[in-house]
Amino acid sequence: MTKDRPRFDVATLRELAGDKVYARGEAYHRDGMVEILAHEPARVLAQVAGTEDYRTELTGRGKNIDGACSCPAFEDRGFCKHMVATALAANAASSDAQAQGTGAIPRIRSYLKAKDAHTLIELVMQVAERDPAFFRKLDVAAAAMSEDDATLEARLSKAIDNATRTRGFVEYRQARTWAAGVHAALDILDDVASGARARLALKLAGRAIDRIEQAAGNMDDSDGYCGELLHRACEIHLAAAHVARPEPVALARNLFAREVERSYDTFSGAASLYRDVLGESGLAEYRRLANEAWKKLPSRSPRNRAYDEFSGAAGRLKDILDFFAERDGDVAARIALRAKDLTSAWSYLQLAEFCLSAGLAEDALRWAEEGLWMFEDDRPDERLVLFTADLLLKSRRKSDAKALLQGIFEKAPSFEQYVRLEKLGGKAAREQAIGLLKGRLEGSASTGQHQLTDLLIRILMHEKMFDSAWAAAGKHKASLGVREELARVSEATHRCESLGVYGECVDRLADAGKYEEAMQLVVRMSKLRSRTEHAGYVMALKERFGRKRNFMKLLG
Repeated sequence: MTKDRPRFDVATLRELAGDKVYARGEAYHRDGMVEILAHEPARVLAQVAGTEDYRTELTGRGKNIDGACSCPAFEDRGFCKHMVATALAANAASSDAQAQGTGAIPRIRSYLKAKDAHTLIELVMQVAERDPAFFRKLDVAAAAMSEDDATLEARLSKAIDNATRTRGFVEYRQARTWAAGVHAALDILDDVASGARARLALKLAGRAIDRIEQAAGNMDDSDGYCGELLHRACEIHLAAAHVARPEPVALARNLFAREVERSYDTFSGAASLYRDVLGESGLAEYRRLANEAWKKLPSRSPRNRAYDEFSGAAGRLKDILDFFAERDGDVAARIALRAKDLTSAWSYLQLAEFCLSAGLAEDALRWAEEGLWMFEDDRPDERLVLFTADLLLKSRRKSDAKALLQGIFEKAPSFEQYVRLEKLGGKAAREQAIGLLKGRLEGSASTGQHQLTDLLIRILMHEKMFDSAWAAAGKHKASLGVREELARVSEATHRCESLGVYGECVDRLADAGKYEEAMQLVVRMSKLRSRTEHAGYVMALKERFGRKRNFMKLLG
């Protein structure tokens, strides 16, 4: 690595972090806040001083940069100043440093290699006495060598229960610490899962999953720690099952109950994930249980939306049976599964899309048309409408597609429908659609017009009928967002109108504290009028927003 070819591309660093975060990271590097712990071909590990000391790891090189940091900013927003500082420190190091694997960690490793076993044991014990998590890990590892299953199970169960206990509601700021403790307990369990005690690890992984699921309902888990922990515990469970090889039918019953009856999707897709462990006998039992439960569910349609005690698990049962039907290559069975619950236009669309993906275009169109007919009195589902129109066109039923779109547009107009209609009907369809919207706006009250007005203006913009679009915006109540869109596409021909809208946007952005966005519009406005006019506008802004210091700095 040379100075003209740094390990990490600086432009990419700036893009990942943003200008402000990059500048802070650059300052950290300049002030010597980074200590490189390991500078290796595969990674750079560093300790960065700050409010606390944070561990930062970077991987990749050039424009391919990845990594993580222990700081809260990385948890909240991603690429942080500590990562920038670490990358710049790595760039500043010599090529020899990377090739030789320099840093504190390689230095410590070399030191330890020179020590005898007794000295190493004493060093480890000193650390263990001061680090409870490390002590527990060593303690269980030692117990696994000498204690019987019952004693070891009691010890590990206690460790899991203590780690997952919430002791009241766990607030957001406490969740990270709680999750770290559970990870430490799973570390211990992970060590046991691949050895002679794998059967015990399988049982305890299930216990850990139960405990984490219970805890999830008693905490603010906005950052998704429980999902991450459940995923890890399931990986341990699966790994232990591969080693322990439990009785297949009993395993199938346990997994099925967990997948279908639990509130969380922790064991979603278990039949597929565990298929090698289940074998044909276990898979057959899984399928039998799913079929038995599925038969108890009533078919559901718009006219029969009955629920029973099994309905909450219906989606999971369908997925299980769909796995087996796909495994058999049985398309008819997969269609029947989807046809059992047709209580919404969306369910009809899903069924029709599946038929189309299976090469059954005629069946897809039949289900799509049935869905439109079944829900003709409800607000149209545009996804189903457009899907059906496309299939009608592919079936060379252009007039039917046009009639469908025209009818739906009259009932619940949208821009996507208009685009399809205009493509099919040309000028006549365009004039009819625009006339329909104008007529409704003329005949409606002043309130609740935004949606129709915005749609009309977007259609007029699409057709580059800017005079008509501005006339509609002035006559009816259009949203500021759509007026800004209109201003941006027509500012060359409608300068005054565009400046007026931009002025409204600037005021709103400044009031909301979005000064950089406001400033971008101010710069755009400067290109639409003379320097004298613009200077007067800026002066007026300063008078109105003089107390907003950060905005004043940007205005200059």
